[in-house]
Amino acid sequence: MSQTQISLGAFLMGSGHHLAAWRHPLSPPGALDLGHFRRLAQTAERGLFDAIFFADNLALLGSNELAAQTTHGEVFDPLVLLASLASVTERIGLISTVSTSFNDPYLLARRFATLDHLSGGRAGWNLVTSATDQEAQNFGLEQHFEHADRYARAEEFIDVARGLWDSFADDAFLRDKPGGRYFAPEKLRTLAHHGDYYRVRGPLNQPRSPQGHPVLVQAGSSEPGKALAARTAEVVFTAQQTLEDARAFYTDLKGRLAAHGREADELKIMPGISPVIGRTQSEAEDLQAELQGLIEPQLGLALLSGMAGGLDLSQFPLDGPLPELPPSNAMKSRQALFVELARRENLTLRQLYLRAAGARGHCTLVGAPRQIADHLEAWFSAGAADGFNIMPPLLPHGLDSFVELVVPELQKRGLYRREYRGSTLREHLGLRRPERR
Repeated sequence: MSQTQISLGAFLMGSGHHLAAWRHPLSPPGALDLGHFRRLAQTAERGLFDAIFFADNLALLGSNELAAQTTHGEVFDPLVLLASLASVTERIGLISTVSTSFNDPYLLARRFATLDHLSGGRAGWNLVTSATDQEAQNFGLEQHFEHADRYARAEEFIDVARGLWDSFADDAFLRDKPGGRYFAPEKLRTLAHHGDYYRVRGPLNQPRSPQGHPVLVQAGSSEPGKALAARTAEVVFTAQQTLEDARAFYTDLKGRLAAHGREADELKIMPGISPVIGRTQSEAEDLQAELQGLIEPQLGLALLSGMAGGLDLSQFPLDGPLPELPPSNAMKSRQALFVELARRENLTLRQLYLRAAGARGHCTLVGAPRQIADHLEAWFSAGAADGFNIMPPLLPHGLDSFVELVVPELQKRGLYRREYRGSTLREHLGLRRPERR
């Protein structure tokens, strides 16, 4: 592995990633407090994280009754939030999830270019295709596009966005007051895209951004998702439960890059990790028990049902096995992960939702700082990860604990930076600035 130090993203979610985090006494009273997110962003920057990362959904998911037991009804638009956080941070990257299914390429390209300019080159776009009919119904459709169609749209969408980001050459803007030329028109290119899904004239009405274009992030692990990532992504967030599975995914995806003329170090693979941290193992286990004890069974089952192709799992015995599931048009790779987990460990529905509640399929670690660092080092050294997307189960407590306890342990081992050496997200990740295509 050519990379010698671990990359870290801080995946921030309201009160934390655990399903019942908002009920814990250490959680904040609400998730729409800008001061809360400012503190989190500044803590992550103090911990020298490569980036903070926000997910997004374009609907209030689940029934109103079940949603009322979660923080899903209290979510900022992440791209707007990151524009605000750019003003109270200096180095840390700013990654926002935005769906290609229900957005316009021109508007998205313009918004991300703006964030990259305003932040001095710290923007990243996590491309998703949305997953649910509830999201589609907020945009005039009864049902979401079929899985393959979603990715076909995404393939064209990202090509349009990259073309728009390359509207101007890097040296196009002269701002020549005596000569009366603001930019050189011969260094401007009109896109004039006519595709299967989009017709976009262009050009973008902004200079090329500090990073050339924002860092491109992708989180799908289905076959179409991996194909899109191999061609376009620079960072991939993935959910893997075991070292063996993580290494197989890493090897598979890195092995696809050559077909697109890409080198292995042009893509960083960062599995999600949700660490429940205590100063001792016993302290960590006590915190985990507190969080698990706050989960209502109907909410745990609803979480699983959403990943089970829409099958209502409440009709099955709670202490019985996971039933056969219908094919999913939503999160195909995540459904496969839970089915494999349930079959491999012979889990009941109750045991499965308890495993899912912490990080929705991502790996949950419970331990003291040394044990957490051991796990990260093992995966990194074994060629299973270039870094990790840290998903604190309880915020701000979990992020504070990671920065104060785990970061020094990683630094002591020579696995993590002691200072930022660059100013852009690309520089933090060791990614080259793309040439204009």
